[in-house]
Amino acid sequence: MRIHFIAVGGSVMHNLAISLAKQGHQVTGSDDQIVEPSRSHLIEAGLLPDQLGWFDERVTEDIDAVILGAHAQADNPELKRAQALGLKIYSFPEFIQELSQDKIRVVIAGSYGKTTITSMVMHVMRFLGKEFDYLVGAQLRGFDKLVDITKHNKIIIIEGDEYVSSKIDPKSKFLYYKPNIALISGIMWNEFNSKISQEEYIKQFEDFIDSIPPKGTLIYNKEDLVLQKVLQDTKDCKINRHGYKIPDYTINKGVTYINTPDGDVPLQVFGKHNLSNIAGAYTICEWLGIKKKEFFEAIKSFNTSIRYLEFVASSEGSVVYQDYACNADKVKSSIHAVKEQFPNQKLVTIIELNSYDSLDSSFLLQYANSMRESDVSVVYVNINSCKELNKDIESVPINIKDSFNSPDLEVVVSLDGLYSFLDGVKSKGYNLLLMSLNNYNGVNLSVLADRFFRDF
Repeated sequence: MRIHFIAVGGSVMHNLAISLAKQGHQVTGSDDQIVEPSRSHLIEAGLLPDQLGWFDERVTEDIDAVILGAHAQADNPELKRAQALGLKIYSFPEFIQELSQDKIRVVIAGSYGKTTITSMVMHVMRFLGKEFDYLVGAQLRGFDKLVDITKHNKIIIIEGDEYVSSKIDPKSKFLYYKPNIALISGIMWNEFNSKISQEEYIKQFEDFIDSIPPKGTLIYNKEDLVLQKVLQDTKDCKINRHGYKIPDYTINKGVTYINTPDGDVPLQVFGKHNLSNIAGAYTICEWLGIKKKEFFEAIKSFNTSIRYLEFVASSEGSVVYQDYACNADKVKSSIHAVKEQFPNQKLVTIIELNSYDSLDSSFLLQYANSMRESDVSVVYVNINSCKELNKDIESVPINIKDSFNSPDLEVVVSLDGLYSFLDGVKSKGYNLLLMSLNNYNGVNLSVLADRFFRDF
């Protein structure tokens, strides 16, 4: 086939383009912005466009398929040209479905946990030497690509998200995949991160369940109350249903063990979210024919998804972890997980907020009481970024303190201030949890860990 990508520089799009080129398809692409690592990957594959920008002459009537990335707008000149020529235009999830019609499609969805569950399933499959294709939305440990699709593999593991497919296709991505085996980890609507109403958001998951072919399988988190209601509303679907819940576990000397009839299984991860994710991954693997003993042997060596309660450093009994601060519930649960795992250590938690969020009083209010379990709580925001937005910055620290409702909360407004704070912490007997959606001004987290361990 001759395939043209509009917005080829996207993280998934460029990986898909490279995968298709390796299969022998004739692949071209355009984009007005291509950054690393996409640029280097496309250069290596010989697919980097010779000039940035949109050029309608690149779209010709002999093209078999046009794949439209989320970055491309509805008035994109190449898209307009493709529409005028009557070419077949796909969003990438629609095209993935085309490529995987003869495969067993495993689609892992949910408002939270889907990346980790996908990573766990892929880790187990690879550990056991089983071949599979995959599509994920973020870089996973041990896998150097986001997309790997072959002609011969019989199974494809897909991280399915609920966001729109493209600017001309409002359909949720995961509705295209029609999974033989589907998992929903949980449903949580967040008014600050969602552009649609709670009812519309939940309806997407109802439609996802409806998209499972007859005799397909839905695996679901039995402990999620919203999901339980959705299951009731879709009870007429002629599919198998298999629930899972957090397994029994114990913690001993900083190691979490899953309790099984065949003995305790030591893990390299911890926290109730991860334990729930393991239960979901186990159920998927069970439906794929993997035996219990095989699964637990493999999951022992699973470390973590990148930046999900990820180990950074340790020194003389103290540890540093990093995690995403995607919402207040995540902050609260991650703090609890570290405190539960290391009950004899106190905890310092540092959250980085971006400048837009730190200026939004209604957004900040969701974090009320979220850091109460931490022994020392810090919010870091780069105040210079707020200045660039031409906003009044004098009230930012006060608003943050009031919103978090933590009397002892410290607000740090510069990287130097963050260094000074870490230099002053008496870290013996304490652990450090770093949470952010950003990257602490690009600072290597090992540098922050070194400042924390300064008095050792």
